[in-house]
Parts: sequence; structure tokens; C-alpha cells
Amino acid sequence: MAELRLSNLRKVYEGQVTAVDDFSLTIPDKEFLVLVGPSGCGKSTVLRMIAGLEEITEGEIEIDGEVVNDDAPKDRDLAMVFQNYALYPHLDVYDNMAFGLQLRKFSQEEIDTRVREAAEILAITPYLERKPKALSGGQRQRVAIGRAIVRKPRAFLFDEPLSNLDAKMRVGMRTEIARLHQRLKATMVYVTHDQVEAMTLGQRIVVMDQGRIRQIGSPMELYNRPANDFVAGFLGTPPMNFFEVQVAPDGALILPGSGDPVFLDPVRTQALRAAGLTAARLGIRSENIALVKGNGRGWKAVVDVVEHLGSESLVYSKMGKNLIVTGVHPSQEPAIYDLVTLMPDPARIHLFRLDTGERVVGT
Repeated sequence: MAELRLSNLRKVYEGQVTAVDDFSLTIPDKEFLVLVGPSGCGKSTVLRMIAGLEEITEGEIEIDGEVVNDDAPKDRDLAMVFQNYALYPHLDVYDNMAFGLQLRKFSQEEIDTRVREAAEILAITPYLERKPKALSGGQRQRVAIGRAIVRKPRAFLFDEPLSNLDAKMRVGMRTEIARLHQRLKATMVYVTHDQVEAMTLGQRIVVMDQGRIRQIGSPMELYNRPANDFVAGFLGTPPMNFFEVQVAPDGALILPGSGDPVFLDPVRTQALRAAGLTAARLGIRSENIALVKGNGRGWKAVVDVVEHLGSESLVYSKMGKNLIVTGVHPSQEPAIYDLVTLMPDPARIHLFRLDTGERVVGT
């Protein structure tokens, strides 16, 4: 396996469109790292530069300490799994998986051993004699992954491999890929726009936006301590609630038209005062807001929409111009147009600067 080191990568396309800018990252041996962000943020471009499929404008890529900027893709010993499977329709599963090894002049005995080992790992042994058209989408993706496994590369690169699968298949394949990493102990770099995939698969996650890194960390670190409002809003289902609040001289947070102010604990109130803010962007997740029917002490709102998810119901309530989502047990679900009181947990409130979006220290 291999350690990957990316130093100050930059990619500029014709017309001076900057797709990736000042991207630096070290991926240790055997790590499962996920690059996540909205479409067009540059994550696939980074992956393609690692693979050698995209020319680097500036910066360096090292594999195990060796700079590979000028190496051809075939000389980097990396295996890439694409979104569209890229299987040969006229070859059966066995020959699709064996094709790359045959080009490298491996012995038939070695090819057979590697193909059957990979097929066993991916539970596709019964399909070795089938053509791709006789397979489901999930089976085709396993074949594509198997074709990468048989090479025994230094690292695996996944470019949105589950995007073409339906919801149920995606869940199953996520489990398969996680299990595969545990078994192979391989370095894996995985690109996705799906934050659920990122949270469930990655040991570390790199959140990107407009070609730059916005934050790097473990899934729960990013979820619980987002560095900025972009990361806070991108990760999590449903997305974090955001409101602009006024900061009173005593540190109270006032949401106009909502009812009672919110007070933080003394330590965080002091940090807020030290920041010198008179207004901020408040963020809080749906699970950190208690909902009580009727008029109580807290934010006053009127129920607008209720989504039924089985084990949980999401309640969307209007507070003036603001819409806030809260998760409740189905047995506590209010009716549409009910008056409710929302009580945010002060210990779980995030505050972000209005100008930069950066998280306020200590809150």
C-alpha cells in the first residue's frame, strides 16, 4: 500500500477557470479518505490528478515519497473505479477482471488465482461466466471493483462509484466497500457528493467548495464542530437550521419575532463577548431542539409541514420569515397549523460570523 502526499495542487483550465486551488493533503497508508462537496467543487479533478488522468497546473503529487507528476497513469500503480463501471460488454465477468493482468503478461495460473480470490471477496463467484448485460447495477459495480482488486495496486481511487445505483443498492454497496477496506487494509480515496456516503465510509473527510478545502476531520468532528457555516450546512440530514440573531450586551441571543431570548453558558458567553459581535448566524441541528405543543417558554412557531419517516417525524415550523425543522417521535407529532414552542439546547448552539461564515471561537 502507499502514502499519498499532495502539495499545493492547482488546476486551471483554458479560459482561466480555476477548478482546484492550493490543495494540500497527506493521506497515510491504509487510510480511507473521502473527498466530498457539491457538484463542481473540484473533488473529481483532484482524484484525476492523483491518477494521472488530469495534468497538474501547479504543485506536486508524491506516492511513498516519490514525485509522480510526470509519470503516466499506468506507471503510478493506482487502481481507479469509475461511476459508469466501464466493463467490456463482449467479455464475461472472469475475462473483464482478468483483462488488465493479461495485458501485463501475468501467468494464467496467477491470473486465475487473483480473479477467483477477488470474486470470493466480492461474492460474485457464481457470475464469473455471465456477460455484464446479465448483471444488476450492484453486481456490475462489484465486477468493476474486482477488476481493481486483482491488480493489487498501491492505492484505490473511487470516483462516485455508487451514483448510478438505486437507494437500496447504494446502502448495500456502502457496506461492501467498508468491509472491503477492512479486509484489504488498503489506501482508498473516495469521491462523492453524497454526505451520507461520506459520513458512513470515511475515516477522515475532506469537505471541498469552489476548489478549496473547507475543513478536514473525522465524520463526528465535522458534524459536531464545523469550522464554518458551509461545512455545518453541508453535512447532516436534515441540514442544520440557520438564523440571523442579535447579540445583546449581556450575551443573550435574540431571534426577532421568535419569543424568548437564548442564554449560553458563562464560558461561551464570555467568548462571544470577546469576539465583539453584535450579530451572528446561529446554527442548530434538528435533534437539538425540543418541541412542545402549545404556548410555553421558548421560540413560538406554527407548524407548516410534517414529514413522516417511520421512526421519526420531521416538523417544519414557521417563525415569522424563518422556517425551522425539528425531529420528534411520531407519538408526539403535532398537527399542521398547531402553535408550538421550540426550545433549543444552548449547549448545542453554533454561532458563525456573518461576514466570513467562520465559527466563533468557544461557541
